[in-house]
Amino acid sequence: MLGLARRTHYLLLAAVLAVAGCNGGSSSSVAPAQPGAEAGSQAGNTTTPDASDPDVAEVESGWTTLGTRQSESAPAAAIAPIDNAGSWQGYASPPIYPESVAYDNIQLEMDDGVQISLKVVRPAGANGVAETTPLPTIVTFTPYNKNMSDYASLGGSINLYFVERGYNHVLIDVRGTGRSGGEWDPFSEREQMDYPAVLDWIAGQAWSNGELGLWGISATATTSLLAASDRHPAIRAVFPIVPHGDIYRDVVFVGGQASVAFLPAWMGVVTLLATANPSFYDQPDQYLTAVLEHIQGFDSFLLGRTAGVLTGQEDSAYDNRYWAEKAPLEVSPGLMAPTFIVGGLFDIFQRSEPLNYEALKRHTQAKLLIGPWHHLEAAVGEGLPLNGVPPLDQIAMMWFDHYLKGVDNGAQNLPDVTQWVWGHERFETADDWPHPEAGARRLFLQGGGGLSGQSPDREAAPSQIIQQPLNGVCSQSSLQISLGLTGYAPLPCWYEDNLVQTLEATFDTPVLEQDMYINGPLQADVWISSTALDAGVVVRVSDLQPDGTARALTSGLQTASLRAVDVSRSRFLDGEMIQPWHPFTAASVQAMASGDIVKVPVEIFPTSALIKKGHRLRISVGASNFPFAAMPAPSLIQSAAGVMSIYHDPQRPSSIVLPLVPATTLE
Repeated sequence: MLGLARRTHYLLLAAVLAVAGCNGGSSSSVAPAQPGAEAGSQAGNTTTPDASDPDVAEVESGWTTLGTRQSESAPAAAIAPIDNAGSWQGYASPPIYPESVAYDNIQLEMDDGVQISLKVVRPAGANGVAETTPLPTIVTFTPYNKNMSDYASLGGSINLYFVERGYNHVLIDVRGTGRSGGEWDPFSEREQMDYPAVLDWIAGQAWSNGELGLWGISATATTSLLAASDRHPAIRAVFPIVPHGDIYRDVVFVGGQASVAFLPAWMGVVTLLATANPSFYDQPDQYLTAVLEHIQGFDSFLLGRTAGVLTGQEDSAYDNRYWAEKAPLEVSPGLMAPTFIVGGLFDIFQRSEPLNYEALKRHTQAKLLIGPWHHLEAAVGEGLPLNGVPPLDQIAMMWFDHYLKGVDNGAQNLPDVTQWVWGHERFETADDWPHPEAGARRLFLQGGGGLSGQSPDREAAPSQIIQQPLNGVCSQSSLQISLGLTGYAPLPCWYEDNLVQTLEATFDTPVLEQDMYINGPLQADVWISSTALDAGVVVRVSDLQPDGTARALTSGLQTASLRAVDVSRSRFLDGEMIQPWHPFTAASVQAMASGDIVKVPVEIFPTSALIKKGHRLRISVGASNFPFAAMPAPSLIQSAAGVMSIYHDPQRPSSIVLPLVPATTLE
């Protein structure tokens, strides 16, 4: 079923545009940049950090947290190591029930009169009769039309693996989708008000023993987190696979730029599924009523809100309460049930998956598994079992059996954090995230294309690039925003940065004399000017291999006019700001005049990568990352046809802060 969905999307997305141009920089022989040296240094200062510099925190050792809209950054309290911590183990529990019975289109009336539709699947014996003994229940809230689940398994379908092993599974159309009434506004407060009423009904049924687990993939993973945050007394455990934590900063308005590929496509798919197949309705008038309601939601959200983001309208493009209410990170203190989060290093929610874990670990049992996956691969745990990590269904079953059935299977002693490490090419475990052994290391962009730990000590002409809006069409970022679908066209540019960097300025370390292990979020502080009135700053991080291949690791981008940083909410490591918090409000806009020289702090999404001895670290700076994101129309017009200068001199020392972990932790 997954293969069919991928092939169908491939036919729509197989056209690829290759970009060519001139190299914006080159490597040079400079002092070696080795891990562990000069931790705590800052831009323009290679000795003692200046506490008056907003990039330097008073706490000069260890991590601080990243704030949210409601909370400020604080010193990170490491969780205690697990007592009797074990390694990964398989959990191949045998099926108990050979059959199942489905009860579809059960209608529940909400407090405002809207009807919410459910599908209940219960275990059954070989005779096809449903089990009468009350059983624990897995719950999934979906916007993808529960009646389409047989055709689109990644849309939050019934998981028969759970049902065969003694669980009921209930699939709910959230309001405004599928057979449910009302208008669709994803993850809204109104939608969240429906969750407790539905959970109350499920917990009170004769076939339910009152023990509930929440499970989902992508949007249904996010609804799982939001539903659990209300502290419903029946919820015992949560297993979200690739959830977002802050959809605004994850994909809607990344770095102040609109998601021109993902957002319209996702909204369109949900609307299409919400109106699909009249045969799912018992009467034609039911179908007509549902279609009219869903189209109304389509008009108000997809056409209205999405158009507002793309055109830069203040109520849509800027951060506000509307986006805050959709963010699990804002309500995570209410989630008390043990939660196991699955994510991917190239997932569209790459930024938030470890942040969700970090927020939850403070007050509940939490686990994190990050694989070498984009969105579709992470959804199914592609390649598992591997390095001892079992398939996702086995992990989820172990989690639910322990917390819903009380099985003493050691789920609580699984490693707290498991990450794939690029370059090392295997899963590694850690006691926590961010990595407790990480130290900050600032490297400086040098004239001539070098990258080193020494702040520039001589004048150098700035690097210059053209501000054209379409670079990135064939890049890792494009593969990422397509959920991995474009990868079915076998092009090296999906995984290598060489092509996209032909229109960017590149800066390379010397050949490394020892391994460099990066683990966590990164921040680039790039000094720029432009001949235009705005600019986008894109920073890519690559493993430059001896054969010249620049393997893509991660990236970040930032609109210059939205460069303002809320220091009180930004993350620091060893006194260095390493994850900026940009307000993205109308009040935070800092206009640029042509020729103004400004520093642009760029949030680079977290990664875990080993750059081996004999390789180089490459940082490139560009002006666009399309179709991953693009400036809203007003900023795009202001930045058109500009020339961006990137400074790397003693007065304007552009740099990047890395979270380096001793490579010996991988041995």
